[in-house]
Amino acid sequence: MQFEFTEVERVAEISAQDFQKYYVKPQRPVVIENITKEWPAFEKWNFDYIKQIAGEKIVPLYNNDPVDYSKKVNEPVAKMKMSEYVDLLRQGPTDLRIFLYNLMRQVPDLQKDYQMPDLGLKLFKSLPMLFFGGEGSNVFMHYDIDLANILHFHFAGKKRCIIVPPEQSKYMYKIPYSVICREDIDFDSPDFERWPALKNIQPYVADLNHGEMLYMPEGWWHYMKYITPGFSMSLRSLAHKPHNFSEAFYNLFIMRNFDNLMRKWKGQNWIEWKNEQAILKTNKLMKAS
Repeated sequence: MQFEFTEVERVAEISAQDFQKYYVKPQRPVVIENITKEWPAFEKWNFDYIKQIAGEKIVPLYNNDPVDYSKKVNEPVAKMKMSEYVDLLRQGPTDLRIFLYNLMRQVPDLQKDYQMPDLGLKLFKSLPMLFFGGEGSNVFMHYDIDLANILHFHFAGKKRCIIVPPEQSKYMYKIPYSVICREDIDFDSPDFERWPALKNIQPYVADLNHGEMLYMPEGWWHYMKYITPGFSMSLRSLAHKPHNFSEAFYNLFIMRNFDNLMRKWKGQNWIEWKNEQAILKTNKLMKAS
């Protein structure tokens, strides 16, 4: 069985005033199709260019192995030269990804290729994060730890984004002390018998092409799948809602450190307890609703 998706609304272009009025204030996602057409990146950003300008840089790589108690959150499984990684992407499917990486800090010339979009958001200029993936690779369902407003620009291929509003979190089998759900849920082909609460979610979907941007509001869950090899850049703006801002502070400075401490103390038992609690808490919330 599959989810019944709602297509994310699309616009070719939009003013800052309308973007704020129709999407930021009501916290609605949208794809803006032509937002990068005037950027140098629209013509330049492909794998040949990345290999040329950043080929010698050593980059961290991630896969979709289950959480390992012995590793900290966001600890890479391997490292290699960017040129070698690009060659790997071109050879065929691979689950090795670059995730949430500030390549522009190492290659400042990349910053000349894009412009801060005028959409009425105060964006972090020092945090343009890059993401790379091969055909068929995916980023597990999660929401961002800082609950930021996210502008997600895609290049060099096609990427599918499945997003779920935060008010449906009670159906997501969320892992305690984290911002992910159960890692054994297949969001490409969900097993509703094993995960019955998922039948209650109403996910959105957006297939991003080269140069398009997806706006993801604060705290929205997202699952990303690379239909073809490609890469993306995210810009972010602080959460505007007071509750989300305070939760972001808690996540970054308390929850994350507590989770790392418990992994060291309890080991794999801590991971197994959290996975069990995700099911128990979701079932309890379902009965209460």
